[in-house]
Amino acid sequence: MGNQGLFLIDQKEGLSLEFSKLASMMKYTRLTTLAEVRDLTVDELDFLINDEANSIGMLLAHMVSIEKAYQIETFEDRDFTEEDIRMLNPALELGEAAREQIKGNPIEYYLEELEQTRKKTLDTFQTLPDSWLFEQAPYWGGQPMNKYFKWFHVMEDELNHRGQIRVIKKLMGVSEK
Repeated sequence: MGNQGLFLIDQKEGLSLEFSKLASMMKYTRLTTLAEVRDLTVDELDFLINDEANSIGMLLAHMVSIEKAYQIETFEDRDFTEEDIRMLNPALELGEAAREQIKGNPIEYYLEELEQTRKKTLDTFQTLPDSWLFEQAPYWGGQPMNKYFKWFHVMEDELNHRGQIRVIKKLMGVSEK
């Protein structure tokens, strides 16, 4: 899915119409995230504003964990096992354990994790009918939520953290390279 049609929310090859719309938005979101981080050094990825902050590397790892969590929840239609929680953390919950464990990785590590996780998402999207996106179940506070919203939330979470990444870069004095 190169950059052709980047600014078009439209039919994408290999995807049904609703999945095409979702994938179009997710692609643009991801490309703008990657533009913010692709040239960062390990020190910049590990920089902490204070003792309770998240680093850019932590936020990138969190994006991967969020997407993997929603793959489990929606593609496998099940709750997390203890093994899943161990695999998703500390990046899912962030905090002190993440500050201790998520560091020292070059940008290539995060880019590969982001790419492989997204590939699984898009490959699975190709196998599902549009109606799957509209399946509802009780979620936060028992409110009805459909799978479309859950995948919108994956993208929304990334957008939110990309904003944090931009603030961290500003505070570090890192401008566009």
